[in-house]
Amino acid sequence: QVQLVESGGGLGQPGGPLRLSCAAPGIIFRVSPMGWYRQAPGKHRELVAMATSDGTTNYADSVKGRFGISRDNVNSTVFLQMNSLRPEDPAVYYCHAAFSFWGQGTQVTVSS
Repeated sequence: QVQLVESGGGLGQPGGPLRLSCAAPGIIFRVSPMGWYRQAPGKHRELVAMATSDGTTNYADSVKGRFGISRDNVNSTVFLQMNSLRPEDPAVYYCHAAFSFWGQGTQVTVSS
């Protein structure tokens, strides 16, 4: 079973930053697209950002210009830097690997 280890998240302030991390097995990480999804209560899980192994990235329109996804290929870790947090950003954020594997999810809350 592939284990994705997420960290970060928690409470952020409106307009402020938060950073999520997800460590994956190297054999998966090296060749796979890595992504972040989120699911708010009562809503479907949605793609937030994705980065392929060659560095191509794509973002949901709702986070473009505010969130950045990046890969640390040495440590097989993907990051989601979230800036300018908004009231619509709170959700459980999930790491996703190779279109197949999910992390356990980490809660993001935005409140002053």
